[in-house]
Amino acid sequence: MQHAPKNPPKNPPSAAPVPLWRQLQGAASVVLAVRDGQSMTPALEDVDAQLRPGVQALAFHALRWLGRAEALRQQLAKRPPPPETDALLCVALALTCSPEEEAPYTAHTLVDQAVEAAKRSEATQHQASFINGCLRRFLREREALMALTEKSPQAVWNHPKWWIERVRQDHPAQWQQILQANNSQAPLILRVNERKTTQAQYLHALAAMNIGASPVGAQGVVLAQARPVTALPGFAEGHFSVQDAAAQLAAPLLLGGLAPADGGQRRLNILDACAAPGGKTAHLLELADCDVTALDIDARRCERINQNLARLGLRAHVVVGDAGRPGDWWDGRPYDGILLDAPCTASGIVRRHPDVRWLRRPTDIAQLAGIQAKLLGTLWPLLAIGGRLVYCTCSVFRAEGEQQVQTFLAHHTDALLLPSPGHLLPQTGISAAVFPDNLIREHDGFYYALLEKRRA
Repeated sequence: MQHAPKNPPKNPPSAAPVPLWRQLQGAASVVLAVRDGQSMTPALEDVDAQLRPGVQALAFHALRWLGRAEALRQQLAKRPPPPETDALLCVALALTCSPEEEAPYTAHTLVDQAVEAAKRSEATQHQASFINGCLRRFLREREALMALTEKSPQAVWNHPKWWIERVRQDHPAQWQQILQANNSQAPLILRVNERKTTQAQYLHALAAMNIGASPVGAQGVVLAQARPVTALPGFAEGHFSVQDAAAQLAAPLLLGGLAPADGGQRRLNILDACAAPGGKTAHLLELADCDVTALDIDARRCERINQNLARLGLRAHVVVGDAGRPGDWWDGRPYDGILLDAPCTASGIVRRHPDVRWLRRPTDIAQLAGIQAKLLGTLWPLLAIGGRLVYCTCSVFRAEGEQQVQTFLAHHTDALLLPSPGHLLPQTGISAAVFPDNLIREHDGFYYALLEKRRA
């Protein structure tokens, strides 16, 4: 028996629908992989291509509600069941316990199909009756069980307890807003390639196809409803890239007021360190005639930079190398500008990557902060006097942002902090009244610092 979602797509695919129980099995396998320390992206790659879209949607939803689901499972079963069973049960609970307007299927459909999923797998078939009993008890005692879980911060905010405490410590006035934003679904945001079209022209092209969209920032477009990017107008022609509005700040921040350090008329010499997959590299080239070295340590990710630039009709000097070892790749010519998008916890992009909160450990912050400090200290000597460096992370943790830069400034008297965005907290459209600038009403969490090199 097939079960249709409560809110089916307006244009369903012509292929036969995939049974929900199979999608639940796939979502449970993703949750199990995340619990084992594997990122969601490779876990999804292991899922059959036909199942992947539905599995991804269910897994995203489940990971956003996993804290509540785990608290409910503790109420329903004092002893945790085997890992495969627990993953399937928690996926079903996460999908069932969320508000009715967010639930993709009716509660009874989810229970029926979760039990079917258990029966169809050797790893869980002997636990099918257990899953059935837990889920049906939840339906009977939903109100009382939900009330009991209100005592758990992890259940209320759907983040690990240590994460909640860290965000509250770093942002005492906005911590609830940050956690709420993390549990929302991020929109699809595009960056228009001004080498080929304009924001207004692209909005017109979307409107001609009855695709709702609105401007965000100087080159951004936010879609009212996410769609496959390859089906959007101008994809093959390189008219746009996918990039969050916060990430779209990097290139203009670096380029604004930047001139060759020697005062000449030559092209700017810019380094984009940790550049993959190349979104910021492309944005630099779209905005200015400059020579950009796009550096990344991963050869496969460098190939992706080349592919993205080719689609956009842009060229950069793509180099495979470790940003922390410039002796291996630097030609000795000082850079006018350096963009350092440093490795970080990704705590600012949780709404796009809901697995991050469950993968990270408290010790990761200090470890990554150490890497960031090393990269800052190593790349700074490569910058010409009068040159500028943009340091950014997609993190809301102050150890990876404000504290990192203040420590750097204390040890580098030749560095001047110029006006910078600082910590950008994840925002949605509801904050438009607070932030009238249309760029600020929709973006991920980020940190930006613009540093200028002076004579010591």
